[in-house]
Amino acid sequence: MEIFDWVHFIAGAAFLIAGLFIFFIEILSVYKLKYVLDRMHAAATGDTLGILLSIIGLMIMNGLNFTTCKMALIILFLWCASPVSSHLIARLEVTTNESEDKYGRMEK
Repeated sequence: MEIFDWVHFIAGAAFLIAGLFIFFIEILSVYKLKYVLDRMHAAATGDTLGILLSIIGLMIMNGLNFTTCKMALIILFLWCASPVSSHLIARLEVTTNESEDKYGRMEK
């Protein structure tokens, strides 16, 4: 039974480390990218994937109980709410952007 506990721990730790790695890449890309929509896309994508991996790691470490079900509902809520809020922020930026010639149109 001790080996099964170690497998749980290693799998959960691997998911947590992968989530932290995604968060680290997200932070770097938010600071390195110039245009606001690029930064927003990096932040939204990194949040969605990083939170998913981190909470899955916590679910594996916690085992099957009521708290795991709550974490699954948190994942479901964040996967529904994050893209919608990112889309609304992007629409606001495109609508209020004054320098459309610089970033808004693709050059041939």
